[in-house]
Amino acid sequence: MNKEITDILIIGAGPSGTIAAGYLEKKEVSVLVVEKEQFPRFTIGESLIPRVMDNLAEAGLLDTVKKQQYQKKSGARFIRGSEEAWFDFSKKYGKGWDWTWQVPRDHFDHTLALAIEEREVPIWYQAEVLQVHRTEEGWEVLIHHNGIQKTVFCRFIIDASGNGRVLARQLELEAPAKIEDHSSVFTQISEVSRPEGPEGEQISFEILNQQTWFWYIPFSNGNSSLGFVAPNQWFEQFSEDTSEAFQEMLEQTAYYKGRFDQDPILFEPIKIQNISKNVSSLYGKGFALTGNSAEFLDPVFSSGVAFATESGLLAAKLAFRELQGEVVNWETEYSEYIRSGVKVFSTYVKAWYDGRLQRIFFSKYQNEQIKEQICAVLAGYVWDKSNPFVRNHERLVNNVALLAES
Repeated sequence: MNKEITDILIIGAGPSGTIAAGYLEKKEVSVLVVEKEQFPRFTIGESLIPRVMDNLAEAGLLDTVKKQQYQKKSGARFIRGSEEAWFDFSKKYGKGWDWTWQVPRDHFDHTLALAIEEREVPIWYQAEVLQVHRTEEGWEVLIHHNGIQKTVFCRFIIDASGNGRVLARQLELEAPAKIEDHSSVFTQISEVSRPEGPEGEQISFEILNQQTWFWYIPFSNGNSSLGFVAPNQWFEQFSEDTSEAFQEMLEQTAYYKGRFDQDPILFEPIKIQNISKNVSSLYGKGFALTGNSAEFLDPVFSSGVAFATESGLLAAKLAFRELQGEVVNWETEYSEYIRSGVKVFSTYVKAWYDGRLQRIFFSKYQNEQIKEQICAVLAGYVWDKSNPFVRNHERLVNNVALLAES
């Protein structure tokens, strides 16, 4: 049986794993990345938010992504009937990036992985983690790679396996989701007659009802991502055939109805059942969970890659310190930090689905200062406690929603 020794094993070569690997490579730490699939591969989460840019830069990957000429994202539009609400990241509260990108994730993730490999960090593709075993020195990990079983000995594991949720399942860390009973169906199209200007460039969310919404994400390569998020019961009214069902769903839209009728669908629509995920702990002795392998809220504000890169980067920093002999308080420095950001975002996600945030977005009486502060949250700066809508998120969202209703 083949054996491999490394300081840190990273499970998953998505953005969370490559951000962690990029940081650790700069620190000259021995790293091995294992990835169950072969890249390029499709995944969801194609709209970034500005906080991601900070994390890409710190991992030494920002310049690589800039060269790809992805579609620039300067904000987001929300549509409800004849009403529209625009959020411009350049008009947000506080410091930080005022733009980001909309990315085809197969290309984006592959770009990050190739950049990591060019920095001589090995990535094993088609490598499935079969078993993990804790030893006195660290971990003994059994991996099936290209038809061969291999054992990897490491001092620390960063689980960035996303929906694979390797350690959450093997160590029995699964917990009830914060947002229950919601699923998503999505595909991509080749957009033949895309409108020019912002209409064909910027991400948009159309509200079908308080619990149900549609996304449109155009890419610079001429393709666009289309998807629906709704309670599980909403999807039961449509055909069993997923392609027919998706066309029936498009007929439910008002703003976009008929626009994509002539655009070829690039793959059969994919459904993710019960999209929200959670765990009982984000860390343990010699391991940390990052990105979707730990927790995922909802795609409505495109927070997935932001939390994935934030947690991947922070886990790498703390693991490096621990390997240097420092005492790391993973509860306060990792778990409480990550969960504080998740808690802020979960307030806005829950307020979206119970209608409070929609009332704020579409209020006829807009307070520009409040809008700037909410915009900073939507940009991913959910750890900036100088922002009142971060520091007092639940109370202020509730109070402003009541004012918007009056």
